[in-house]
Amino acid sequence: MKLQGKKIILGVTGSIAAYKAAYLLRGLVKEGAEVQVVMTPSAKEFITPLTLSALSGKPVVSEFFSSEDGTWHSHVDMGIWADLMLVAPATASTMGKMAHGIADTLLVTTYMSAKCPVMVAPAMDLDMFQHPSNQQSIGILKSFGNIIIDPGSGELASGLVGKGRMEEPEVIVEKVISFFNEKKNC
Repeated sequence: MKLQGKKIILGVTGSIAAYKAAYLLRGLVKEGAEVQVVMTPSAKEFITPLTLSALSGKPVVSEFFSSEDGTWHSHVDMGIWADLMLVAPATASTMGKMAHGIADTLLVTTYMSAKCPVMVAPAMDLDMFQHPSNQQSIGILKSFGNIIIDPGSGELASGLVGKGRMEEPEVIVEKVISFFNEKKNC
């Protein structure tokens, strides 16, 4: 278990690639990581919190307050707790908000509070990925020290073929493992 003792926030955004988050989460947990999932409200349209909660063994958070009892989900506490924040899939919208400090979701406020390194795995159609505003957001995120996991090329949900599909979960897990191994060897 190569990630034993590592605490990871997995941010899931509203992309068709959100289904891959279940495989990614399973891979991280299988390697020994403790994972807290934070979803954007639109992510719940693509994959249920129940699925991700069952795989992580923790309640999934999406809103600042629990609608049942008013419990506060502290983005600050999560940002201090984690050894790594991984946003996968990351939509153009969420990356734009992260790049420009638009803190209107629990995921972005958690990102802005994070004391740990951040990895971002974009997922979108090829024209959106190539759009200058999206490329600018990626550049800004890189300038902040975030690690961008380049999307792969292939058939996209739109039926078009090109760069934009989220990297495969097993590859992302290997990148996370490599990141911690490199950090250990510094």
